[in-house]
Amino acid sequence: MDPADIVVFGGTGDLAMRKLLPSLYLRDRDGQLGAGTRIVAVSRSGLDDADYRDKVDSELRRTAPRWSGGDEVPEGPTLRRFLDRLHHVTLDVADDDWSQLSDLLGKPDDRIRVLYLASAPQLFGRICVGSEQAGIVDDRTRVVLEKPLGTDLASAREINDEVGSVFAEEQIYRIDHYLGKETVQNLLVLRFGNSLFEPLWNASQIDHVQITVSESIGVGNRADYYDGSGALRDMVQNHLLQLLCLVAMEPPAKIDGEGVRNEKLKVLQSLKPLEGADVVRDTVRGQYVEGLVDGEAVPSYGTELAESRAGTERERETSTTETFVALRAEVANWRWAGVPFYLRTGKRLAKHASEIVVQFKPVPHSIFPAFGEEIPANRLVLRLQPDEGVRLHMTAKQPGPGGIRPIAAPLDLSFARTFGDRLPDAYERLLMDVLRGNPTLFMRRDEIEAAWTWAEPIMRTWESTDQRPRPYAAGSFGPASATALIERDGRAWHEEY
Repeated sequence: MDPADIVVFGGTGDLAMRKLLPSLYLRDRDGQLGAGTRIVAVSRSGLDDADYRDKVDSELRRTAPRWSGGDEVPEGPTLRRFLDRLHHVTLDVADDDWSQLSDLLGKPDDRIRVLYLASAPQLFGRICVGSEQAGIVDDRTRVVLEKPLGTDLASAREINDEVGSVFAEEQIYRIDHYLGKETVQNLLVLRFGNSLFEPLWNASQIDHVQITVSESIGVGNRADYYDGSGALRDMVQNHLLQLLCLVAMEPPAKIDGEGVRNEKLKVLQSLKPLEGADVVRDTVRGQYVEGLVDGEAVPSYGTELAESRAGTERERETSTTETFVALRAEVANWRWAGVPFYLRTGKRLAKHASEIVVQFKPVPHSIFPAFGEEIPANRLVLRLQPDEGVRLHMTAKQPGPGGIRPIAAPLDLSFARTFGDRLPDAYERLLMDVLRGNPTLFMRRDEIEAAWTWAEPIMRTWESTDQRPRPYAAGSFGPASATALIERDGRAWHEEY
């Protein structure tokens, strides 16, 4: 890569320390950061360069087993080279004096310059305007926006307008780390690189689609933020809808930034609106109470919220924020008419797992009486985490004499076992795409606003009908009403993981 300046606003925060800096270290270790590349952290912490390098050194060593795919400990010349790239600038972005940052960076030149906004969304506009006034922006500078991008359609438009007053749309990279996962990108290859699947990828052959993002952790130290967001804003409006788009989109003319994003936008615009009685019937809200996760007792959401606020028992009782959402969506176009898409996500569930399940229709008639009246339908499962891979459930003959005895058998592709190497983290891939100027896996403004246009009526109906979250025990698969939602259609959640 050419030399670059990567400026991380919020450079001492959780996202920077847990994801961004380890990802940049790993790309540097593999020789992808150009000589002279600088990583400039901006925060209010008062650290100098030496203090910040010590902090990052300590964090990399402490967290290495989690992100390195083993027990690697960063050390030696590779670590020293990476630490030497680091700088820290103390800056309150609300202040007018940005001279320390502008003096360090200088005027934009032939170097790539990336401004990564790992900060609160309400600061995005101020940071962009301040950067322009400080003279560190030109028409080749790129800006990366972390989610959540607003809390509703109006706030999303306001943020987009503020950022857009400084940067052209092609300079803005709205990141969704789920789109950087290996399996998500493999979905495009699976569909459009194999003649086997694409002719079957439609309402005539597919019965339904399930998309699940299940977390076993609670809200922890994010409780105060989360209470103003909830699962619909935090996960459904962005992550799950983006996965739905990749499953349902039409083939683009070619895999490039605009081709893929144009097709995703068409899917969002084709989503059947959920309003009024449809919301009551086709959505479920939940909130976890006390339970057991991996054999350990864990507190309720209300308890975690009260602890984060040093609050009272009354605060535990009155929060109506959902930590779980299940819903039934439909894409109203020729390819998908009549095919339900079941989406669910939640915290403190039984397992940590994310997957997409494409359920095909059963064969019209069984000629194998020994199997029973109905042969289980084929099912394609794409695992996003924890073990990324693809599994195709088929029917095969059980080996042995004595006639044909069909059994259900999976064809299993585990990326880790098949390809052997450590799979790069999603942020590693997406950060390199920003440096390369490749916007394919990032969201465009019209995508964001189309997603909010669909999601906002659900939130408003919940508010107007006082549809409170259903309680579910931590360590379960969510509220019983989520099971009823899909079983009402004669289907069941895929819970193999």
